Amino acid sequence: MTSIAETPFGSLDAEGRLLNAVLKGPTDKPGRFGYRGEIALKFAQQFADEKRPPELTTEQVIAVADAGKPTIPFLAAYLLSFEHLQALAEVLHGKLTPEGKYFAFCNNIDLLSKYRVEIGDVPFYVLPLDESTVYNELLELLNLDKTDLKKLSVGGKTDAVAEAALKFDAKFDPITFAQGVERMGPIRNRYEHRPV
Repeated sequence: MTSIAETPFGSLDAEGRLLNAVLKGPTDKPGRFGYRGEIALKFAQQFADEKRPPELTTEQVIAVADAGKPTIPFLAAYLLSFEHLQALAEVLHGKLTPEGKYFAFCNNIDLLSKYRVEIGDVPFYVLPLDESTVYNELLELLNLDKTDLKKLSVGGKTDAVAEAALKFDAKFDPITFAQGVERMGPIRNRYEHRPV
């Protein structure tokens, strides 16, 4: 059975960065470890022994890693602001690879935009996310049928998404991180038009 210590998630877990996990364990594929939850990007200053929530997190993370490998081949996550992509890249520095598939769904980029941004030598597909979820958007982007996945376990669903994502090679407009920061809009309130 694959243990978290055998994967790049081990050090993130030791730092207390893996939060509110729906999946944090082996998937249905032998040798693979899956993670679904949040990753703390910036911790709040702590006073004495009080425990404070992180100042900055990335939510709806879906990621996999293989036992004995130093990098995470697939990761998708929700970022409240495009500029938080820099913090995500810093926290995961050395754990991502130029050959990996990384998807950042951002609250404050134009709803019709899709970008490819490299931070260091690591490419990120950057897409908008308004009222949906990272999981649902990935299913649509990767042409996966929700009904086909329904019978699978959480680990099995994560495997299916990861396998499809690793084959993804659509061409998005390449921009620099600085251009993305210039183009990003204000953070939208995702709940403003919902009934109470």
